[in-house]
Amino acid sequence: MLEEMGNPQEGLKYVHIAGTNGKGSTSLIIADVLIKAGYKVGRFTSPHLHSYSERFTVDGLEIRDEIFDSLLDSIEKHIQVMIKRGESHPTEFEVLTAVAFQYFKNEKVDVVVLEVGMGGSFDSTNVINPLVSVITGVDFDHTAYLGTTLEEIAANKAGIIKPGVPVIAGIMEDEALRVIKNQARLLGAQLYQSSQIMLTHAVSPNLDAQFLNIEGKGLKMEEVEFSLCGDYQLRNLAVALTVLRVMAGTGYGVDEQSIRNSLSELKMPGRLEVINRMPLVIADAAHNPQGALALADSLDSLLPGRKKVLVFGLVDDKDRESILRFLGRNTKAAVVTRPHGPRGTSWHEVKELWQDIYPDIEVIDIKNITTAVNKGLELLQADEYLVITGSFYVLDEARRFLMNN
Repeated sequence: MLEEMGNPQEGLKYVHIAGTNGKGSTSLIIADVLIKAGYKVGRFTSPHLHSYSERFTVDGLEIRDEIFDSLLDSIEKHIQVMIKRGESHPTEFEVLTAVAFQYFKNEKVDVVVLEVGMGGSFDSTNVINPLVSVITGVDFDHTAYLGTTLEEIAANKAGIIKPGVPVIAGIMEDEALRVIKNQARLLGAQLYQSSQIMLTHAVSPNLDAQFLNIEGKGLKMEEVEFSLCGDYQLRNLAVALTVLRVMAGTGYGVDEQSIRNSLSELKMPGRLEVINRMPLVIADAAHNPQGALALADSLDSLLPGRKKVLVFGLVDDKDRESILRFLGRNTKAAVVTRPHGPRGTSWHEVKELWQDIYPDIEVIDIKNITTAVNKGLELLQADEYLVITGSFYVLDEARRFLMNN
């Protein structure tokens, strides 16, 4: 398809990001710091919360509907030529990836921050030769496609490593890191680990911001405001800062003030996002075990001793039992709802799993998402708070409902 389009992916500079979790936050930080430093930056992400247009941004602004429609129409003409030759129709994600390449080429961006959709080796984004490759972390997710061991999953994600191209690795288990190191060594790709960046709290964090001391090679900053909450965001920040430091060696320099200006203003919908204050309502897309653990740990740190009510839904192909084992911490009651789409048909099973794991914690199943949110709010008492989590499909409708009321 890209050949039919004239290879729009060529001639652009890329930061290519893979990883089980953290891709969205890491790509946001990298892109926004570069924007603050004066570069024109394209960013391609997935999935989206409310609209496909969220996936394509230039300098933080989403693609306009008319441009998106025009690019889709143009690509469809190329696809019809392919079909007449007897070739198969590209997948939805392949088409969206092609839209990103063409859009960023048309916009003449200085650099593209490009997220992998799933895995690495066989992902449709893996047709580029980037400035740097990034693997934020490796954990269990999409095991039907990527493998059932950390080594297998890591090997798939390591597929984005290119000969002689620097690679940045976030914190991960030793067995996964060994795979990344070996692949980097085989391809002559210099490996940088985010653990080289030290981040410490200058003051105790809260739901509004974190204030950090940052120290690493060529980097020393004190009391930096960081608007993304949760301990797990520190891991993402360390990866992003390592990437920016390596990029400085390829000509993409940023000054300290650009970093400060960016980190204090970042917003990440659906990531420990405070939707309402009275009562407190938090939305977080913890859709795999690692995400659920990160959410649970962050809530313990930010809201110690406070009980919560959960409203959540999980799609059928996730490791739902492992996710629930983390989500139940400090939970008074749970409301299970149905994620939209064909992957949510077995949503009732989540209630049964919950009852097996937490027989003493009340659980209710309500198919309609907005009704489930209202029920969750009704169950709140005194100092308790509501957490809406799980599938992006659930967060989409719940956020729309709460923000319009």
